Amino acid sequence: MLPPRIYLASRSPRRRELLHQIGIAFDTLLFRAPPREDADVAEDVLPGEHPDAYVVRVARAKAQGGWSRLAWRNLVPRPVLSADTTIDLDGEIIGKPVDEADAAVILRRLAGRSHRVLTAIAMADGQRVDHRLSVSEVRFGELSDEDIRRYVSSGEPMDKAGAYGIQGRAGAFIAEIRGSYTGIVGLPLHETAQLLREFGYPA
Repeated sequence: MLPPRIYLASRSPRRRELLHQIGIAFDTLLFRAPPREDADVAEDVLPGEHPDAYVVRVARAKAQGGWSRLAWRNLVPRPVLSADTTIDLDGEIIGKPVDEADAAVILRRLAGRSHRVLTAIAMADGQRVDHRLSVSEVRFGELSDEDIRRYVSSGEPMDKAGAYGIQGRAGAFIAEIRGSYTGIVGLPLHETAQLLREFGYPA
């Protein structure tokens, strides 16, 4: 008997790898990418929005938006899992860098300091939407200008919140973490398994 399948509403290869890691059968559901993204799944920050509220709102919007698109695209209805990750540096939301110069600025701000990594996951099945929030703390070591230059030139920071990926070359920058490693990567597996079980999917 084949395992039940879900949809993963994410472009992230890291999230796909993590779902495979815990044996979840899924199909990928894609939204239009910026700058043509749809308004209902846009990642714009609202005025005065707290980082925790922001990341939960975006994850839930993606789950609901994904469910809506199943009907629009005549796809088999199955639960939709989504996720969103952002960095909280002293209450400021730090998203993906817009270019290499921005990536370098972000990394200089993170160097030698601690920040929070927030990953919200959400699931929708047409009857309800539920979510979980993973909060971790990451402390960077000091970074030289040459460290930052080499890392930015690798291209790795460009599609990642906070301009780094813990699972890549930036792992060498990180002195300490407190929380969920997989949450920092982009899909907290403990919370994901809890949410899947609540929707009747074995995990």
